[in-house]
Amino acid sequence: MQSHTSRRLRTSKSSSSSSTSRAMTLTRLVPLLLCSTAALAGPLRLPQFARPRLGSPNEHDQPQRVLGSIADADISSPAKTEAGQRKLHGKFLHITDFHPDEFYKAHSSTSAENACHSGNGPAGTYGAETSDCDTPYTLVNATFDWIRENIRDEIDFVIWTGDSARHDSDESIPRSPAQVQDSNEFIANKFIDLLEDPSGQGLIVPVIPTLGNNDILPHNVLLPGPNKWLKRYTDIWNRFIPQEQRHSFEFGGWFYVEVIPNRLAVFSLNSLYFFDRNAGVDDCVNPTEPGFKQLEWLRIQLQFMRERGVKAILMGHVPPARTGSKQLWDETCWQKYTLWLRQYRDVIVSGLYGHMNIDHFMLQDAKDLDYNFLGAEAFLEEEDDDDFDDDDFFAEDASETIVRASMEDEMGIQSTADYLQELRSGWAKLPKPTTAQVTGSGEVDAEKKKRKKKKGKKGRSPRLSKKWSERYQLSFVAPSIVPNYLPSLRVMEYNISGLENAPIWTDGPLSVPFISADDLLAKNVLGGGVEAQKKKKKGKKDKKKGKKDPNLVVPQGPSKTAVPGPAYSPQTLTLLGYTQYFANLTYINNDMTTDEEEIDPDSVDSVDSLKWREGKHGDKEPKKGKPHKFQFKVEYSTFTDKIYGLTDMTVNSLLEMAYRMGKKKAKTGSIDVEGNEAGVSADVPATDEVSTTKTNEVWLHFLRHAFVSSVSPEELEKLDS
Repeated sequence: MQSHTSRRLRTSKSSSSSSTSRAMTLTRLVPLLLCSTAALAGPLRLPQFARPRLGSPNEHDQPQRVLGSIADADISSPAKTEAGQRKLHGKFLHITDFHPDEFYKAHSSTSAENACHSGNGPAGTYGAETSDCDTPYTLVNATFDWIRENIRDEIDFVIWTGDSARHDSDESIPRSPAQVQDSNEFIANKFIDLLEDPSGQGLIVPVIPTLGNNDILPHNVLLPGPNKWLKRYTDIWNRFIPQEQRHSFEFGGWFYVEVIPNRLAVFSLNSLYFFDRNAGVDDCVNPTEPGFKQLEWLRIQLQFMRERGVKAILMGHVPPARTGSKQLWDETCWQKYTLWLRQYRDVIVSGLYGHMNIDHFMLQDAKDLDYNFLGAEAFLEEEDDDDFDDDDFFAEDASETIVRASMEDEMGIQSTADYLQELRSGWAKLPKPTTAQVTGSGEVDAEKKKRKKKKGKKGRSPRLSKKWSERYQLSFVAPSIVPNYLPSLRVMEYNISGLENAPIWTDGPLSVPFISADDLLAKNVLGGGVEAQKKKKKGKKDKKKGKKDPNLVVPQGPSKTAVPGPAYSPQTLTLLGYTQYFANLTYINNDMTTDEEEIDPDSVDSVDSLKWREGKHGDKEPKKGKPHKFQFKVEYSTFTDKIYGLTDMTVNSLLEMAYRMGKKKAKTGSIDVEGNEAGVSADVPATDEVSTTKTNEVWLHFLRHAFVSSVSPEELEKLDS
């Protein structure tokens, strides 16, 4: 196996020479571990009060005090138990990248030297939109107030994907550990205040947080655990991390929550151990590395979910972004993670991430798996039951591995546009999608019967269905609260058919089966994968093999009778769509002079593309502010967007949309921009080429929303040129 370039700051590292026991498989171990008594949850902690911030000129800029003390309670009215009255709504909130800045000063300068901390300039009351300044606490507080008034009672859980501390962008006020911890604790307490059951029964819905690259010091660099940062976040998030998993979190910063008991789990991944810019760790192939350990934990837990019939949403801060020339994750981590997605495609619903501030999605392709690079070429023998030709499929990547550069830590408008163009270039190579024409569970039942009749070789997984596009996996990246463009949040909807009366999550002791990752790793239980099955096979014709990694355990794929998972075929827990909300700060701040007509609250002007962005108002003098009422409005909804034409969030739906965006010309057929169920019209006569302008309508629409409607059509055309 080829060597991997070290990214470690440390000058030495320990090596493990002990051999691992493969005698006991996961299936045999599970009953033993389930016999142990689960730890009871500790007493609930009341939210702590946020520390006073120094340097804020008036009360309006100060963080609000988090309620929760006895003195704040209204004892005149009887307590109401909200949790006991709740039912599933089929919605959850995804919110990311708050970046609260206690030193933000309204009407300060947005220049790189001042960073909205000093001077005079256009920094607005609720933030300096389209600039590189961070978030004032007025915006944080207004966001939580809006959530309370508008969507709090309609969501089943909250996915919070990190970066809840300011950037280290002002040399005159360097960040300190206390500041980073305080701002994270403040946001955590805001969630507690928002979701606390007034009867004192805990939170009414679960919150699942994850670490961002700016939630530590120095930013990007997190050493292997246990360490002081993981210990501190165990305390800050003690209301969110299940009691029985806190030791695991201290060890590596990963955990999961069964948001619908025995049906759906959300896995909080510590993406910093996959992050290419984390100089404190190396790769995901060395057993001593935290990235390796995290993927082993994930493999074991996903197998456990499969055995129990539980589906999983994966979430993290840094997404697995990867184009032809650049990437955010270490390549070994990306390869193994993508392999895990492939093998657990019957379990995983989707991946949800933040970090990049832009609204988009990414398709990971099993075609990009390099089994020789992973030391898993023998895997092809065991899983060679696909709908495509392996010789064709893998040959182009077998000879050499592409070396990709790290993406910029903070991308500007132009570099972001370049990244999106690279994604589009990849989409231009997508095969023409086929229409699944799924109308209900009958299609899935038919698929199940078909697979039962089709007996494959023992130990083999079902074919990677072309019909359901199982070759691909899907991840969504949500835009941020920090107004680098415009503040934004997302309400995702999912299918709860058959779950209307299902037991809901309650804030309390463990009530579902649980396998401790520490127990499994301590016992060196790495068996149960394809390698274990391989030893049972006899008479297999030898093939030319690459070097095998003895530490790699390839997970078993779905059983040969398994139907496509919720990421591929519409069924219970499939993501149906989402509504994207944004706050038009240009209109809300109402503190800029303009020669134009009255500002439209639903649209804004162009932004520049400087390395440090002073924002669209950087060269303007502010007027006396008279802010309008703060509110988020619908930017777009996938349920009603006619240009996207999405029927749901399955892989086929997004694959078809990516195909339309990638193709400027077509040799046969035509592109239906308005979008039918498949997006490709079979009834229209073939044409030699499609209108480039009409085809690009989908791409420009996507590009507009990527920047949260903060870039003018003229500027989008320039970025697209």
